[in-house]
Amino acid sequence: MSIDKRTDSDPIPVINEPVLGFNDKRKQSKTNEGIRNVLSTLAVLLIAPAIALILTSVVFQSYQVDGPSMETTLNNNDRLIVWKMPRTWARITHRPFIPERSNVIVFTSHHNDAFDERPDRQLIKRVIGLPGERVVVKDGVLTIYNKDHPEGFRPDAVMPYGKVIGETEGDIDEVVPKDSVFVCGDNRGNSLDSRAFGSVPAKDIIGKLVIRVLPLNQAKRF
Repeated sequence: MSIDKRTDSDPIPVINEPVLGFNDKRKQSKTNEGIRNVLSTLAVLLIAPAIALILTSVVFQSYQVDGPSMETTLNNNDRLIVWKMPRTWARITHRPFIPERSNVIVFTSHHNDAFDERPDRQLIKRVIGLPGERVVVKDGVLTIYNKDHPEGFRPDAVMPYGKVIGETEGDIDEVVPKDSVFVCGDNRGNSLDSRAFGSVPAKDIIGKLVIRVLPLNQAKRF
């Protein structure tokens, strides 16, 4: 049996490991903070576009007016905010989104004309006729017939949506189909609308106009 004898004068063994001093710890902290800042910046750069895409797809979107068909309510190059939530909710609940009469809406048109051969484009018009209503255009006058007004009424004369300019040309007598709306531009003499391509299905409606933001001196809620 043996034992390890050590005298008081013998040196005590120690473990030789580096110990971080104050400056070293500060440098390490700054390095960690820098990494966190870089990661945060990358996260923002990746997440922000995704959030923006979601918002413009289902909540609201900015549009710019191109053309005179809604004058004088809207003018060329006006900047608008279109509210999409009603359409989004309608899709979630599997119900058609039918805006109210006089609402100004943006929708996808699948028709073209001699001036624009694109098969699909987004138009902005005013809702005049609702599902099941009879729309008659005759002698420059637009009349709506429904169960509440069997004798007919003229929305341009009684609805509070401002002045319609130009004569409402055309010879129309049709019933708005289910889940569709009849739309017209406020500039009746210079508007390609339901008088030409028929009623707009609810599935093609993108949203309704809520705010004109530019020009600033004409900013307005609708």
